[in-house]
Amino acid sequence: MSITITLIGGPTALIEIDEFRLLTDPTFDAPGDYQLPQVKLEKLTGPALSARDVGEIDAVLLSHDQHSDNLDHSGRDFLKGAKRVLTTEAGAKRLGGNAEGFAPWASTTLTKRGRTLTVTATPARHGPAGIEPLSGDVIGFVLEQAKPNRPVYVSGDTTWFDGVAEVARRFACGVVLPFAGAAQTRGPFHLTMDTNDTIETARAFADAVIVPVHTDGWAHFRQNASDLRASFDTLGFGRRLRILEPGIATVIES
Repeated sequence: MSITITLIGGPTALIEIDEFRLLTDPTFDAPGDYQLPQVKLEKLTGPALSARDVGEIDAVLLSHDQHSDNLDHSGRDFLKGAKRVLTTEAGAKRLGGNAEGFAPWASTTLTKRGRTLTVTATPARHGPAGIEPLSGDVIGFVLEQAKPNRPVYVSGDTTWFDGVAEVARRFACGVVLPFAGAAQTRGPFHLTMDTNDTIETARAFADAVIVPVHTDGWAHFRQNASDLRASFDTLGFGRRLRILEPGIATVIES
């Protein structure tokens, strides 16, 4: 199986699989500051592609809607023109319009020119145990074509926890997109996967290609793609790690 992934920046990536074009957490704003109720976030770099460059897509995979590093001002505008926006149940209520809410393990089917793609929402936890009242609901996604093609897992903003392990038990994914970067805003703990979490994810999906996103572009990301490369190479499975160059469409074989 092969898919094409284009990293746009931060958590935003264009996934082209079979006939389908999907976009993860849209962030298209220029660099700048975002004042949230509890913290100010600083965006360091702009997107590698504009919303216009991305063109028409079949669905937005929105892990959550409450944080600017996953859905910024331009991203919200982008949602208005999307055919479908798949997100959390709480997020769909806030966004309205074309947003559709999903609890973990709920599925929907995309259809296009006689082809189908099943999208299943997966559990995610945006930080350590007990963070939920602060971080809100988050989901990831599994994308399934007809067999023998293997599923693709998009983790969404999550750390390693039992929910990610359960995704690995249920789906023999061939490509995994962990949201890494060890984001840290509220205290001495990370809100997305650090290198250790990403390694645990790679071990759980034992032969999947690991394609990290969410490693660049914001000041609160404490680790980057180079940290992942060093860690994976040191442990002897660097061949499974694919680091994307922003703006470059990259074919991933699994």
